[in-house]
Amino acid sequence: MYAVNYHRAASVADAAKLVKSGDAKLLSGGMTLIPAMKTRLAAPSDLVDLSRISDLQGIKVSGKTVTIGAATTHYDVASDEKLRKACPALAHLASLIGDPAVRHKGTIGGSIANNDPAADYPAALLALGATIVTNKREISADKFFKGLFETALKDGEIITAVTFTAPAKAAYEKFRNPASRYAIVGVFVTKGKDGVSAAVTGAGEDGVFRSKEIEVALAKNFTAAALDGVKVPAKGLMSDIHASSDYRANLITVMARRAVAAANA
Repeated sequence: MYAVNYHRAASVADAAKLVKSGDAKLLSGGMTLIPAMKTRLAAPSDLVDLSRISDLQGIKVSGKTVTIGAATTHYDVASDEKLRKACPALAHLASLIGDPAVRHKGTIGGSIANNDPAADYPAALLALGATIVTNKREISADKFFKGLFETALKDGEIITAVTFTAPAKAAYEKFRNPASRYAIVGVFVTKGKDGVSAAVTGAGEDGVFRSKEIEVALAKNFTAAALDGVKVPAKGLMSDIHASSDYRANLITVMARRAVAAANA
């Protein structure tokens, strides 16, 4: 490691001021930033720790409206009883992230700010039509995720919460890497008053995306059988040491079928 100035922010306003100093980076769970610093892929002059800001923590459920503080850990998302009743699919998704150490430290805000192409939360927020709330504005999920490790966040902008309306039905299924447990392909499906949605993570060359082929089929009939024969094009999907684009294309329909079956169970 190397010399770095550490700041424990007392509030969001405090963090916003501190992050303007030098080449400062925001620190939440540190699941991505700390390893990057250890390997010298990142070398910030300052770290601004958000983890002790109480206003960024916790889950609120009011009717069908769910609000999750950005510094809420994956463990808390997975175990919160109110959320498990309102949107069990999101709680289930959080329970699949990493291992216990990662789930107790990593946060929902840190995950979506990093926007790893194999992360789980982006698929959920995109399919749920969520809104990402920052210290400066509100951004719809379909405009927030811009590409690999890229978001609509501007310099000094801090995610404070995510909010969404719980759908009538939802589920998430992923084919995970056995070592990292990142999604090789993950599909989050929803059915609500605004129709159906199917968002895919782990597969797209440009990160998370919605599958039109899956959505068209499910709009007609929200059952696993409706996806029989549906093919997702391999063009635009990733090929790497874990899976080819053709393999991922097939996995998308397999995971979507499983997710719909779970949503209807």
